[in-house]
Amino acid sequence: MSDAVPTLEEFEQEILAFLDANAEKKELQRSEESKWGEGSDDVSLFEEVDRDKELEDLKAAQAWRAKRYDAGLGWISGPTEYGGRQLPPAYDRLYANLEGRYKIPNMGFFGIGLGMVAPTINAHATKEVKDLYLAKMYRGDLVGCQLFSEPGAGSDLAGLQTKAERDGDEWILNGQKVWTSGAHYSDIGEIICRTDPDQPKHKGLTGFVVDMRAPGVEVRPLRQMTGGANFNEVFFTDVRVHDSHRLGDVNEGWTVALTTLMNERASIGGGGGGGMGLASLTRLAQLVEHFGVNDDPLVRQKLMDVYIHFQVAKYNNQRAMDKIKAGQLPGPEMSMAKLSLTNNLWRTANFVTDVLGPRVIADTGEWGTFAWGQLLCGVPGMKVAGGTDEVMKNIVGERVLGLPKDPGIDAKAPFSQLLKN
Repeated sequence: MSDAVPTLEEFEQEILAFLDANAEKKELQRSEESKWGEGSDDVSLFEEVDRDKELEDLKAAQAWRAKRYDAGLGWISGPTEYGGRQLPPAYDRLYANLEGRYKIPNMGFFGIGLGMVAPTINAHATKEVKDLYLAKMYRGDLVGCQLFSEPGAGSDLAGLQTKAERDGDEWILNGQKVWTSGAHYSDIGEIICRTDPDQPKHKGLTGFVVDMRAPGVEVRPLRQMTGGANFNEVFFTDVRVHDSHRLGDVNEGWTVALTTLMNERASIGGGGGGGMGLASLTRLAQLVEHFGVNDDPLVRQKLMDVYIHFQVAKYNNQRAMDKIKAGQLPGPEMSMAKLSLTNNLWRTANFVTDVLGPRVIADTGEWGTFAWGQLLCGVPGMKVAGGTDEVMKNIVGERVLGLPKDPGIDAKAPFSQLLKN
Protein backbone atom coordinates (compact mmCIF):
# COMPACT_ATOMS: atom_id res chain seq x y z
CA MET A 1 0.00 0.00 0.00
CA SER A 2 1.39 3.38 -0.97
CA ASP A 3 2.14 5.94 1.75
CA ALA A 4 0.87 8.74 -0.50
CA VAL A 5 -2.49 10.19 0.54
CA PRO A 6 -4.91 9.99 -2.40
CA THR A 7 -7.02 12.99 -3.27
CA LEU A 8 -10.73 12.67 -2.58
CA GLU A 9 -11.31 12.35 -6.31
CA GLU A 10 -8.76 9.51 -6.57
CA PHE A 11 -10.24 7.83 -3.51
CA GLU A 12 -13.73 8.08 -4.97
CA GLN A 13 -12.58 6.25 -8.07
CA GLU A 14 -10.97 3.55 -5.90
CA ILE A 15 -14.18 3.11 -3.91
CA LEU A 16 -16.41 2.99 -6.98
CA ALA A 17 -14.14 0.42 -8.64
CA PHE A 18 -14.44 -1.77 -5.54
CA LEU A 19 -18.21 -1.34 -5.23
CA ASP A 20 -18.90 -1.87 -8.94
CA ALA A 21 -16.87 -5.10 -8.85
CA ASN A 22 -18.48 -6.50 -5.72
CA ALA A 23 -22.02 -5.12 -5.31
CA GLU A 24 -25.15 -4.25 -7.26
CA LYS A 25 -26.41 -0.70 -7.50
CA LYS A 26 -29.73 0.12 -5.86
CA GLU A 27 -32.74 0.90 -7.99
CA LEU A 28 -33.65 4.57 -7.65
CA GLN A 29 -37.37 3.94 -8.12
CA ARG A 30 -39.46 2.14 -5.54
CA SER A 31 -41.58 -0.86 -6.37
CA GLU A 32 -45.32 -0.32 -5.94
CA GLU A 33 -45.73 -3.98 -4.99
CA SER A 34 -43.30 -3.91 -2.05
CA LYS A 35 -44.06 -2.84 1.48
CA TRP A 36 -42.41 0.21 2.91
CA GLY A 37 -38.98 -0.69 4.29
CA GLU A 38 -38.78 -4.11 2.61
CA GLY A 39 -35.24 -4.93 1.63
CA SER A 40 -33.88 -2.19 3.85
CA ASP A 41 -32.18 -2.41 7.23
CA ASP A 42 -33.59 0.97 8.27
CA VAL A 43 -36.26 -0.60 10.47
CA SER A 44 -34.26 -3.67 11.50
CA LEU A 45 -33.93 -2.44 15.07
CA PHE A 46 -37.70 -2.55 15.46
CA GLU A 47 -38.65 -5.72 13.59
CA GLU A 48 -39.24 -9.22 14.93
CA VAL A 49 -36.03 -11.20 14.63
CA ASP A 50 -35.72 -14.77 13.38
CA ARG A 51 -32.50 -15.74 15.12
CA ASP A 52 -31.70 -18.59 12.73
CA LYS A 53 -32.02 -16.28 9.73
CA GLU A 54 -30.10 -13.65 11.67
CA LEU A 55 -27.07 -15.96 11.82
CA GLU A 56 -27.25 -16.45 8.04
CA ASP A 57 -27.40 -12.68 7.57
CA LEU A 58 -24.41 -12.31 9.89
CA LYS A 59 -22.33 -14.59 7.68
CA ALA A 60 -23.17 -12.45 4.64
CA ALA A 61 -22.31 -9.29 6.58
CA GLN A 62 -18.98 -10.76 7.69
CA ALA A 63 -18.13 -11.74 4.13
CA TRP A 64 -18.77 -8.15 2.99
CA ARG A 65 -16.64 -6.64 5.75
CA ALA A 66 -13.82 -9.04 4.88
CA LYS A 67 -13.94 -7.88 1.25
CA ARG A 68 -13.87 -4.24 2.36
CA TYR A 69 -10.99 -4.82 4.75
CA ASP A 70 -8.91 -6.83 2.27
CA ALA A 71 -9.40 -4.04 -0.27
CA GLY A 72 -8.05 -1.47 2.19
CA LEU A 73 -11.49 -0.01 2.93
CA GLY A 74 -12.31 -1.70 6.23
CA TRP A 75 -10.91 0.92 8.61
CA ILE A 76 -10.27 3.98 6.49
CA SER A 77 -9.33 6.35 9.33
CA GLY A 78 -7.68 3.66 11.49
CA PRO A 79 -3.99 3.09 12.22
CA THR A 80 -2.02 1.27 9.55
CA GLU A 81 -0.69 -1.30 12.03
CA TYR A 82 -4.23 -2.72 12.25
CA GLY A 83 -5.00 -2.58 8.56
CA GLY A 84 -6.26 0.99 8.51
CA ARG A 85 -5.48 3.71 6.00
CA GLN A 86 -5.03 6.56 8.52
CA LEU A 87 -6.96 8.92 6.24
CA PRO A 88 -8.94 11.99 7.38
CA PRO A 89 -12.63 11.72 8.40
CA ALA A 90 -13.77 13.12 5.05
CA TYR A 91 -12.63 9.87 3.40
CA ASP A 92 -14.80 7.83 5.78
CA ARG A 93 -17.80 9.98 4.95
CA LEU A 94 -17.13 9.64 1.23
CA TYR A 95 -17.08 5.85 1.47
CA ALA A 96 -20.30 5.76 3.52
CA ASN A 97 -22.09 8.01 1.02
CA LEU A 98 -21.00 5.95 -1.96
CA GLU A 99 -21.68 2.57 -0.35
CA GLY A 100 -25.23 3.75 0.40
CA ARG A 101 -25.95 3.62 -3.33
CA TYR A 102 -25.34 -0.14 -3.46
CA LYS A 103 -27.12 -3.23 -2.21
CA ILE A 104 -25.00 -4.71 0.56
CA PRO A 105 -25.76 -6.97 3.54
CA ASN A 106 -27.09 -5.47 6.77
CA MET A 107 -24.12 -4.00 8.63
CA GLY A 108 -26.06 -3.50 11.86
CA PHE A 109 -24.27 -6.48 13.43
CA PHE A 110 -21.11 -4.40 13.75
CA GLY A 111 -22.60 -1.15 15.07
CA ILE A 112 -21.85 -1.77 18.73
CA GLY A 113 -18.54 -3.55 18.25
CA LEU A 114 -17.05 -0.95 15.90
CA GLY A 115 -18.92 2.07 17.21
CA MET A 116 -18.33 1.52 20.93
CA VAL A 117 -16.21 -1.50 21.90
CA ALA A 118 -13.35 -1.17 19.40
CA PRO A 119 -12.72 2.54 20.16
CA THR A 120 -12.57 1.68 23.87
CA ILE A 121 -10.14 -1.18 23.24
CA ASN A 122 -8.02 1.16 21.14
CA ALA A 123 -8.02 3.75 23.94
CA HIS A 124 -7.57 1.56 27.03
CA ALA A 125 -6.42 -1.99 26.21
CA THR A 126 -2.94 -3.48 26.34
CA LYS A 127 -1.05 -3.82 23.08
CA GLU A 128 -1.56 -7.58 23.32
CA VAL A 129 -5.34 -7.17 23.28
CA LYS A 130 -5.25 -4.52 20.53
CA ASP A 131 -3.16 -6.85 18.38
CA LEU A 132 -5.49 -9.74 19.15
CA TYR A 133 -8.81 -8.09 18.42
CA LEU A 134 -8.81 -4.78 16.52
CA ALA A 135 -7.95 -5.99 13.02
CA LYS A 136 -10.29 -8.98 13.36
CA MET A 137 -13.14 -6.73 14.51
CA TYR A 138 -12.77 -4.35 11.57
CA ARG A 139 -12.46 -7.27 9.16
CA GLY A 140 -15.70 -8.71 10.55
CA ASP A 141 -14.08 -11.89 11.86
CA LEU A 142 -15.13 -10.98 15.43
CA VAL A 143 -18.30 -9.29 16.65
CA GLY A 144 -18.38 -7.33 19.91
CA CYS A 145 -21.11 -6.40 22.40
CA GLN A 146 -21.40 -4.06 25.37
CA LEU A 147 -22.12 -5.46 28.85
CA PHE A 148 -23.03 -2.50 31.05
CA SER A 149 -26.66 -2.35 32.22
CA GLU A 150 -27.92 -4.56 35.05
CA PRO A 151 -31.40 -5.16 36.52
CA GLY A 152 -30.60 -2.67 39.29
CA ALA A 153 -28.21 -0.43 37.37
CA GLY A 154 -29.51 1.04 34.11
CA SER A 155 -29.18 4.79 33.85
CA ASP A 156 -27.36 4.70 37.19
CA LEU A 157 -24.54 2.63 35.71
CA ALA A 158 -22.21 3.31 38.65
CA GLY A 159 -24.56 1.26 40.83
CA LEU A 160 -23.68 -2.00 39.05
CA GLN A 161 -23.00 -5.10 41.17
CA THR A 162 -21.41 -7.69 38.85
CA LYS A 163 -18.22 -8.71 40.68
CA ALA A 164 -14.71 -9.37 39.45
CA GLU A 165 -12.39 -10.91 42.06
CA ARG A 166 -8.69 -11.32 41.46
CA ASP A 167 -7.17 -14.81 41.45
CA GLY A 168 -3.50 -14.56 40.55
CA ASP A 169 -3.20 -13.56 36.88
CA GLU A 170 -6.93 -13.99 36.35
CA TRP A 171 -10.19 -12.39 37.42
CA ILE A 172 -13.33 -14.38 38.30
CA LEU A 173 -16.58 -12.74 37.15
CA ASN A 174 -20.01 -13.32 38.71
CA GLY A 175 -23.21 -11.41 38.04
CA GLN A 176 -25.88 -10.49 35.51
CA LYS A 177 -26.12 -7.98 32.68
CA VAL A 178 -29.28 -7.02 30.82
CA TRP A 179 -30.46 -5.24 27.62
CA THR A 180 -27.36 -6.51 25.80
CA SER A 181 -27.85 -6.13 22.05
CA GLY A 182 -26.27 -8.85 19.94
CA ALA A 183 -24.90 -10.91 22.84
CA HIS A 184 -26.18 -14.11 21.21
CA TYR A 185 -23.96 -13.71 18.13
CA SER A 186 -21.03 -11.83 19.68
CA ASP A 187 -17.57 -13.29 20.13
CA ILE A 188 -16.28 -10.82 22.72
CA GLY A 189 -17.84 -8.31 25.08
CA GLU A 190 -16.73 -5.23 26.95
CA ILE A 191 -17.82 -5.57 30.57
CA ILE A 192 -17.60 -3.26 33.57
CA CYS A 193 -17.42 -4.97 36.96
CA ARG A 194 -17.13 -3.97 40.60
CA THR A 195 -13.65 -4.84 41.83
CA ASP A 196 -13.65 -2.98 45.16
CA PRO A 197 -17.02 -2.84 46.98
CA ASP A 198 -15.55 -0.65 49.72
CA GLN A 199 -14.93 2.25 47.32
CA PRO A 200 -17.60 4.88 46.46
CA LYS A 201 -19.81 3.64 43.62
CA HIS A 202 -18.02 5.58 40.85
CA LYS A 203 -14.76 4.15 42.15
CA GLY A 204 -13.93 0.49 42.49
CA LEU A 205 -15.01 -0.37 38.93
CA THR A 206 -12.82 -2.08 36.34
CA GLY A 207 -13.33 -2.85 32.65
CA PHE A 208 -12.47 -6.11 30.87
CA VAL A 209 -12.74 -7.78 27.49
CA VAL A 210 -14.53 -11.09 28.02
CA ASP A 211 -14.85 -14.13 25.74
CA MET A 212 -18.60 -14.57 25.13
CA ARG A 213 -18.04 -18.30 24.46
CA ALA A 214 -16.18 -18.89 27.74
CA PRO A 215 -17.48 -21.45 30.25
CA GLY A 216 -19.94 -19.82 32.65
CA VAL A 217 -21.38 -17.29 30.14
CA GLU A 218 -25.11 -17.82 29.52
CA VAL A 219 -27.13 -15.67 27.09
CA ARG A 220 -30.95 -15.53 27.23
CA PRO A 221 -33.19 -13.54 24.83
CA LEU A 222 -35.54 -10.77 26.04
CA ARG A 223 -38.87 -10.44 24.20
CA GLN A 224 -39.99 -6.89 23.27
CA MET A 225 -43.46 -5.50 22.67
CA THR A 226 -42.63 -5.34 18.95
CA GLY A 227 -42.50 -9.15 18.96
CA GLY A 228 -38.75 -9.09 18.41
CA ALA A 229 -35.93 -10.14 20.70
CA ASN A 230 -33.11 -7.74 19.87
CA PHE A 231 -31.85 -7.69 23.45
CA ASN A 232 -30.53 -10.29 25.87
CA GLU A 233 -29.78 -10.87 29.51
CA VAL A 234 -26.36 -12.40 30.16
CA PHE A 235 -25.33 -14.37 33.24
CA PHE A 236 -21.73 -14.82 34.39
CA THR A 237 -20.91 -17.71 36.73
CA ASP A 238 -17.24 -18.05 37.73
CA VAL A 239 -16.11 -16.76 34.32
CA ARG A 240 -12.33 -16.41 34.17
CA VAL A 241 -10.67 -13.46 32.40
CA HIS A 242 -6.90 -13.03 32.17
CA ASP A 243 -5.51 -9.80 33.60
CA SER A 244 -4.09 -8.94 30.17
CA HIS A 245 -7.69 -8.41 29.07
CA ARG A 246 -8.26 -5.67 31.63
CA LEU A 247 -9.16 -2.25 30.19
CA GLY A 248 -7.27 0.54 31.93
CA ASP A 249 -6.13 0.47 35.53
CA VAL A 250 -7.75 -1.49 38.34
CA ASN A 251 -10.61 0.50 39.91
CA GLU A 252 -10.50 3.10 37.10
CA GLY A 253 -13.31 1.53 35.09
CA TRP A 254 -15.50 4.62 35.25
CA THR A 255 -13.14 6.39 32.84
CA VAL A 256 -13.33 3.36 30.55
CA ALA A 257 -17.13 3.34 30.78
CA LEU A 258 -17.31 7.04 29.91
CA THR A 259 -15.24 6.45 26.78
CA THR A 260 -17.70 3.76 25.68
CA LEU A 261 -20.81 5.73 26.64
CA MET A 262 -19.74 8.82 24.74
CA ASN A 263 -18.91 6.72 21.69
CA GLU A 264 -22.26 4.95 22.11
CA ARG A 265 -24.12 8.25 22.12
CA ALA A 266 -22.05 9.38 19.16
CA SER A 267 -22.94 6.18 17.31
CA ILE A 268 -26.65 6.36 18.16
CA GLY A 269 -26.84 10.11 17.64
CA GLY A 270 -25.05 9.83 14.33
CA GLY A 271 -27.42 7.13 13.12
CA GLY A 272 -25.42 4.06 14.12
CA GLY A 273 -28.27 2.99 16.35
CA GLY A 274 -30.58 2.60 13.42
CA GLY A 275 -33.53 4.55 12.14
CA MET A 276 -32.13 7.74 10.64
CA GLY A 277 -32.67 6.48 7.11
CA LEU A 278 -36.39 6.37 7.82
CA ALA A 279 -36.43 10.18 7.89
CA SER A 280 -35.19 10.45 4.31
CA LEU A 281 -37.14 13.26 2.71
CA THR A 282 -37.54 11.14 -0.42
CA ARG A 283 -39.08 8.23 1.48
CA LEU A 284 -41.40 10.38 3.51
CA ALA A 285 -42.41 12.38 0.44
CA GLN A 286 -43.21 9.14 -1.40
CA LEU A 287 -45.36 8.07 1.52
CA VAL A 288 -47.25 11.36 1.43
CA GLU A 289 -47.68 11.18 -2.34
CA HIS A 290 -48.85 7.56 -2.27
CA PHE A 291 -51.69 8.41 0.10
CA GLY A 292 -52.72 11.54 -1.80
CA VAL A 293 -52.00 14.14 0.86
CA ASN A 294 -49.01 15.78 -0.80
CA ASP A 295 -51.01 18.99 -1.43
CA ASP A 296 -52.21 19.28 2.15
CA PRO A 297 -50.42 22.37 3.57
CA LEU A 298 -50.38 21.02 7.15
CA VAL A 299 -48.87 17.71 6.03
CA ARG A 300 -46.24 19.53 3.97
CA GLN A 301 -45.37 21.74 6.94
CA LYS A 302 -45.01 18.74 9.27
CA LEU A 303 -42.91 16.91 6.67
CA MET A 304 -40.46 19.79 6.42
CA ASP A 305 -40.39 20.08 10.20
CA VAL A 306 -39.19 16.46 10.42
CA TYR A 307 -36.64 17.00 7.67
CA ILE A 308 -35.24 20.25 9.10
CA HIS A 309 -34.78 18.77 12.58
CA PHE A 310 -32.83 15.83 11.14
CA GLN A 311 -30.67 18.11 9.01
CA VAL A 312 -29.83 20.38 11.96
CA ALA A 313 -28.92 17.33 14.05
CA LYS A 314 -26.83 15.93 11.19
CA TYR A 315 -24.73 19.09 10.80
CA ASN A 316 -24.27 19.47 14.53
CA ASN A 317 -23.28 15.82 14.90
CA GLN A 318 -20.72 16.10 12.12
CA ARG A 319 -18.68 18.58 14.15
CA ALA A 320 -18.66 16.21 17.11
CA MET A 321 -17.77 13.18 14.95
CA ASP A 322 -14.83 15.06 13.40
CA LYS A 323 -13.62 15.78 16.94
CA ILE A 324 -13.77 12.07 17.81
CA LYS A 325 -12.02 10.99 14.62
CA ALA A 326 -9.28 13.53 15.34
CA GLY A 327 -8.49 11.53 18.48
CA GLN A 328 -10.27 13.71 21.03
CA LEU A 329 -12.51 12.21 23.72
CA PRO A 330 -16.19 12.75 22.88
CA GLY A 331 -17.88 15.17 25.25
CA PRO A 332 -21.37 15.99 26.50
CA GLU A 333 -22.40 17.16 23.04
CA MET A 334 -22.94 13.48 22.19
CA SER A 335 -25.64 13.33 24.85
CA MET A 336 -27.33 16.10 22.89
CA ALA A 337 -26.89 14.11 19.68
CA LYS A 338 -28.48 11.03 21.20
CA LEU A 339 -31.36 13.06 22.64
CA SER A 340 -31.90 14.73 19.26
CA LEU A 341 -32.11 11.40 17.47
CA THR A 342 -34.73 9.92 19.77
CA ASN A 343 -36.77 13.13 19.57
CA ASN A 344 -36.51 13.05 15.79
CA LEU A 345 -37.52 9.39 15.59
CA TRP A 346 -40.52 10.17 17.77
CA ARG A 347 -41.33 13.15 15.53
CA THR A 348 -41.13 10.82 12.50
CA ALA A 349 -43.37 8.21 14.13
CA ASN A 350 -45.96 10.85 14.96
CA PHE A 351 -45.85 12.19 11.41
CA VAL A 352 -46.40 8.83 9.71
CA THR A 353 -49.14 8.04 12.23
CA ASP A 354 -50.93 11.25 11.23
CA VAL A 355 -50.64 10.28 7.56
CA LEU A 356 -51.57 6.60 7.93
CA GLY A 357 -54.09 6.66 10.77
CA PRO A 358 -55.27 3.11 11.68
CA ARG A 359 -53.24 1.66 8.77
CA VAL A 360 -50.08 2.04 10.84
CA ILE A 361 -51.16 -0.90 13.04
CA ALA A 362 -53.40 -2.87 10.66
CA ASP A 363 -51.43 -5.07 8.25
CA THR A 364 -53.50 -4.59 5.10
CA GLY A 365 -50.62 -5.52 2.81
CA GLU A 366 -50.76 -2.07 1.26
CA TRP A 367 -47.48 -0.39 0.34
CA GLY A 368 -46.11 2.04 2.91
CA THR A 369 -48.12 0.99 5.94
CA PHE A 370 -47.48 -1.75 8.47
CA ALA A 371 -43.66 -1.59 8.71
CA TRP A 372 -44.03 1.85 10.27
CA GLY A 373 -45.83 0.23 13.20
CA GLN A 374 -42.54 -1.43 14.09
CA LEU A 375 -40.96 2.02 14.34
CA LEU A 376 -43.83 3.30 16.46
CA CYS A 377 -43.42 0.43 18.94
CA GLY A 378 -39.63 0.56 18.84
CA VAL A 379 -39.00 4.24 19.53
CA PRO A 380 -39.61 3.91 23.31
CA GLY A 381 -36.70 1.46 23.43
CA MET A 382 -34.48 3.96 21.67
CA LYS A 383 -35.38 6.55 24.32
CA VAL A 384 -33.74 4.22 26.87
CA ALA A 385 -30.76 2.91 24.83
CA GLY A 386 -27.47 4.65 25.55
CA GLY A 387 -28.92 6.47 28.56
CA THR A 388 -32.51 7.58 29.10
CA ASP A 389 -33.77 10.86 27.70
CA GLU A 390 -34.06 12.15 31.27
CA VAL A 391 -30.39 11.44 31.96
CA MET A 392 -29.40 13.05 28.65
CA LYS A 393 -31.36 16.18 29.58
CA ASN A 394 -29.58 16.37 32.92
CA ILE A 395 -26.18 16.05 31.23
CA VAL A 396 -27.00 18.72 28.64
CA GLY A 397 -28.46 21.01 31.30
CA GLU A 398 -25.57 20.69 33.72
CA ARG A 399 -22.54 20.22 31.45
CA VAL A 400 -23.55 22.19 28.36
CA LEU A 401 -25.87 24.91 29.67
CA GLY A 402 -24.23 25.19 33.09
CA LEU A 403 -27.49 24.86 35.01
CA PRO A 404 -27.40 23.80 38.69
CA LYS A 405 -27.96 20.16 39.54
CA ASP A 406 -31.37 18.97 40.66
CA PRO A 407 -31.71 19.16 44.45
CA GLY A 408 -31.05 15.85 46.15
CA ILE A 409 -33.72 13.79 47.91
CA ASP A 410 -33.38 12.58 51.48
CA ALA A 411 -33.68 8.83 51.02
CA LYS A 412 -34.55 8.39 54.71
CA ALA A 413 -37.50 10.81 54.65
CA PRO A 414 -41.02 9.27 54.63
CA PHE A 415 -42.65 9.23 51.19
CA SER A 416 -45.60 11.25 52.51
CA GLN A 417 -43.18 14.03 53.46
CA LEU A 418 -41.58 13.98 50.01
CA LEU A 419 -45.02 14.42 48.45
CA LYS A 420 -45.66 17.52 50.54
CA ASN A 421 -42.34 19.02 49.46
